Amino acid sequence: MLALTLAATALTPWFSPWDPYALDFGAAMQAPSASHWFGTDNFGRDIFTRVLAGAVFDLRIAVVCVFVPMLAGTMVGLVAGFFGGWVDAALMRLTDVVWAFPFYVLVLAIVGVLGASEANLYIAFFLVNWIGYARIVRGETILIARLEYIEATRVLRFGKLRVLLRHVLPNAVTPALVYAMSDVVLTVQAVAALSFFGLGVQPPAPEWGILIVESIDYMREAPWMTVFPGFAIVWIGIAFSLVGEGLSVALKPKG
Repeated sequence: MLALTLAATALTPWFSPWDPYALDFGAAMQAPSASHWFGTDNFGRDIFTRVLAGAVFDLRIAVVCVFVPMLAGTMVGLVAGFFGGWVDAALMRLTDVVWAFPFYVLVLAIVGVLGASEANLYIAFFLVNWIGYARIVRGETILIARLEYIEATRVLRFGKLRVLLRHVLPNAVTPALVYAMSDVVLTVQAVAALSFFGLGVQPPAPEWGILIVESIDYMREAPWMTVFPGFAIVWIGIAFSLVGEGLSVALKPKG
C-alpha cells in the first residue's frame, strides 16, 4: 500500500494530465468520470491529481515531523539511560515538564505564536514530539545496560561512546522504530487537522486537510470532494500501521 502510494505520487503526470492548481470554472463540481476519476472541485480542479499532489505534502511533513524528533529523542534517551545519576535526573525532569502539557495544546500554542506555515509545523512537532522517543529509548537503555555483554565491554575497557553507539543503540532503538510507524499515522492526522483549522499548510496547496475543509460547503452537492481526501488519510494510516506491525515482528528478538 505504501509502495503503491509512493509510486502513484511519483508518476502522477503518467496518471493524470491535469494541473493540481489550474482553475477551470467550466468543469466545476463534475462527478467522477473517465476524464476526472475523482471528480472536480468547486474551482474545476481535478481532485485525483490534487489528492496525489497532497500526498507529497502530507508524507513529507509526517516523515520530517516524526524521524527528526525520533533522532533527537533517541539520543536523549540513550544518554539518560546509560549514564544515569544527575544526567538522567536532569534530562527526565525536562521531559516531564513538556510531557505535562497535552500534545495538541503545545503544538497549537507554538504554531499560533510562530504563525501558520509548513516550516513552523516542523518546529512545533520537533519541540514536542521527541519526548515519547526519549522515554522509550531510556527505558530500553536502562535494561540493556544491565546485561552481561555490556558488563563485558566495561571489563574490556571499551570507550563509553563506542559501547553506546555500537552495542546499546542498535538494540535500544528497535521499539522506537516500531513506535515511529504508528506516530506517522498520528502525525498525518494531526497535520490534516491543523490545516483544517487554518494552522498548517496554507491554500491553495493541495494538502489533504485543506481539501477536506474546502469541501465542507459542498458535501451534499459534491460528496466526492470530501470522500476521496478522507479515504487517502485512512489509506496511508492503514499502510503505516501495517508497516509498524511488520517491523515489530521482524525486529523481535528470536528466542
